[in-house]
Amino acid sequence: MDTPPRVAAPATPSPDELRAYYDLRMRRQARPDGPGAVVERVGGSLRQTGGPDGWDGVVWSGLDVGEADAVIAAHVAHFAALGRSFEWKLYGHDRLRPAAGRSGEDADGLAARLRAAGFVAEPAESLMVAEADRLPHRVPLPAGMRLHRLTGPDEADLVAEVHQAAFGDDRTRIRAWVCALLADRPAGSAVLVVLDGDRPLSAGRLEWDEGGEFAGLWGGGTVPAARGLGLYRALVAERARIAVERGVRWVQVDATDRSRPILDRLGFRTLTTTTPYVWTPPASTASRPG
Repeated sequence: MDTPPRVAAPATPSPDELRAYYDLRMRRQARPDGPGAVVERVGGSLRQTGGPDGWDGVVWSGLDVGEADAVIAAHVAHFAALGRSFEWKLYGHDRLRPAAGRSGEDADGLAARLRAAGFVAEPAESLMVAEADRLPHRVPLPAGMRLHRLTGPDEADLVAEVHQAAFGDDRTRIRAWVCALLADRPAGSAVLVVLDGDRPLSAGRLEWDEGGEFAGLWGGGTVPAARGLGLYRALVAERARIAVERGVRWVQVDATDRSRPILDRLGFRTLTTTTPYVWTPPASTASRPG
């Protein structure tokens, strides 16, 4: 797969410069993000086909008006043959380039084409980024609670229990995915839970590539009865501490409306929005972990 050349990170980037660098490193040069995943270029786009219970989707597109419909159709055909739903992550600054000899950019054309191809838009999220060494690295927990980093697949049920209660996710599927992550990427991931005694109340994971400048904060959630106690903030702080320890400069989050105010207060800044456009094959109810 052809990839853009690696360039040095800007020393003190403006928001626009940081967004452009994020696009380069985390989208155009994206690597497989889980066990068994494959990343490949299709026209002016980059697609991941996840492993069992992994994430399927389009992580980057730099399409022009003339190729957009054909590339969309190629992705749909690929995942339809697999019988899988998939997500096209459409960022707020993505544009269709004009056809040869034309000027201007098409800001809304890609979204319209995705809808016409059967994709359904889910709620938009905010891409938020912060320098890991400028974030708090310790947030006190309520008495009796403690942070725990999973040490092996035998502890995957702790995360599955939180995801089931917080998001309604299928417990068996989440457990299998966490087991595979811990087995496949022990040196590139940290999976954490907040425990009250032996009972898991909140969970989140950090994922990074060795030598990379960005790490992703994923899967952060708290069971409804324990929200408002600072557990999510404590998980963000601990993951930022681990990122610094691993030499990672920035941490990023696709933030929901619930987590965005917390991240704002911690020092994250919003670079753009991202809207998941999801295509689902007929009679399929499959979903993938985020």
